[in-house]
Amino acid sequence: MAKGECNCGAVRFEITSEIRDVYMCHCSICRRMTGGAGVPVVVVPNEDFRWLSGQDNIATWKKPDVDWQGWFCRTCGSPLPGDNDPARTYVPVGVLTEGAEALEVKHHIWVGSKAHWDVIGDAGKQHPEAFGTG
Repeated sequence: MAKGECNCGAVRFEITSEIRDVYMCHCSICRRMTGGAGVPVVVVPNEDFRWLSGQDNIATWKKPDVDWQGWFCRTCGSPLPGDNDPARTYVPVGVLTEGAEALEVKHHIWVGSKAHWDVIGDAGKQHPEAFGTG
């Protein structure tokens, strides 16, 4: 089990299943959403994800030309879990407060689109584009 929250604590959630592999997305959309090299996420079945508080504080943004949406806290701007897939929830690893101690990056996706200054320094498998996260 794992728990997480945004920076201000307004939005809280829990994951009831074991979390494992971290997928680091290096695409340009994720870089712009985070202001960094991309976004590391764990992927969990929707039935294993539950909001604990603050759902009314969640805002979304949909990229107009792509079927992609981002979720964030209206107060502090922290990225939040979302379900760009009907069966799975994508949880940004940086907002986990419990249960993430043993996580490792296992896959880097959209490496073909990563920033030129982004140097991948771990043993995670690199994929030029998307990779199945199930």
